[in-house]
This record gives sequence, C-alpha cells and structure tokens, in this order.
Amino acid sequence: MMEYIYAALLLHNAGKEVTEEAVTAVLAAAGIEVNDARAKALVSALEGVDIEEAIAQAAFAAPAAAAPAAAAAEAAPAEVEEEEEEEEDSSEEDGMAGLGALFG
Repeated sequence: MMEYIYAALLLHNAGKEVTEEAVTAVLAAAGIEVNDARAKALVSALEGVDIEEAIAQAAFAAPAAAAPAAAAAEAAPAEVEEEEEEEEDSSEEDGMAGLGALFG
C-alpha cells in the first residue's frame, strides 16, 4: 500500500490532482502491478483531506514521538560490542516496520 501513498504524494508535490487514473498511471510507470480497488480506496480516503496539513501534522508528530525513545536510549547503560552488532542487523528491519506504521 505504501507505493499508492507515495504515488499520491508525488502527484500532490507535482501540483497534479490525485485521481484513480493519475495514481494508476504513476504506479504503472514505475512498473508496479496496479490493484484498481486499492487505487480507488486511496483516492476515496483522501477525499476532503488537506494533504499539506496532514504532512505538517506528521512532521510535527514524528519528533515528538522520537523524544521519549531518545531519552530512554541515553539513560540505558552501554551494551557489549557483540550485542550491538547483532542489534544493528535487525535495526534496519525494525526501522522499516516503524515506517510502515506511520502510513497505515
């Protein structure tokens, strides 16, 4: 579903209207097999939404949500280097999962 949201954001950024046809065209141009029901659901969900306002709210919420995590990380004792290496391997996957949660 992320690719559909990215397509809508790309269209919005380009000053184009976010329509089913436009989302479908962007996804098809990227070589993505389009699910018409998803494109229709996205456009329907965005109906009446001020995308600029939604982006501003998301940008404001992200630092606020990250602050408690940063404070907890500073308070945590130093870990053994071996454990840190193992955690680094999974941190990229965890970051992608967290990013997915932002967009539903």
